[in-house]
Amino acid sequence: MSFEYTTEVAVRYADVDTYGHVNNAVYATYVEEARIDYLSDVVTDGETLLADDESETGIVVANLELDFERPVRLRESVTVAVRVPRLGGKSFPMEYEVRTDGAVAATGETTIVAYDREEGAARPIPDDWRDAITAFEGL
Repeated sequence: MSFEYTTEVAVRYADVDTYGHVNNAVYATYVEEARIDYLSDVVTDGETLLADDESETGIVVANLELDFERPVRLRESVTVAVRVPRLGGKSFPMEYEVRTDGAVAATGETTIVAYDREEGAARPIPDDWRDAITAFEGL
């Protein structure tokens, strides 16, 4: 399965540690930014799921895994590729490749859970989200 979605992420001066490369904890922020872009572009047609207080459905991250392959330095450009390989009933994984200069710097995966804000509990993935992801990913 290929990555059909990519987004650019800015490397900020504050991201770099004393070794001259992006600190490992910052990669979680990079995949977060990519996740928000993917969901905004693919699922909600430009609207963000996280800032819409009127929506009853949001998301929570239940799990985050990152594997590091090479360092990213301050002046390098970073692209994060995102894909959803499958959908469950209330959750789905999102897979990531953090790329710089044509090489994979890190890979990662999050487990995303659809969340009912009013109930404060997991809920089934909304049909419109399911339809949008399925169409985009070709699932």
